[in-house]
Amino acid sequence: MDKKQNYRKLISEGRFDEALMALDSLISENQNDDILFFDRGKLRWRMGDRAGATGDYAKAVQINPLSHAVKALEQARDVADFFNPDLYNP
Repeated sequence: MDKKQNYRKLISEGRFDEALMALDSLISENQNDDILFFDRGKLRWRMGDRAGATGDYAKAVQINPLSHAVKALEQARDVADFFNPDLYNP
């Protein structure tokens, strides 16, 4: 099984920490692969690391301006910019 299939399998099995380590390793070997950054961003978002995910999406877009990460980055920034004062002042 190649390394990309391996981290995807780990994610599908819910083994997120292992998948993150596999992605980190792949990225260290392939620092210009926007798909790896996009996938790691999605995984980080799923794990609750919003800032890390946003950074990965931004890096993917920097590498490839046509990446699927463009939409994810936009949505992540929308979430970060959302402010509802009613949630803080019931």
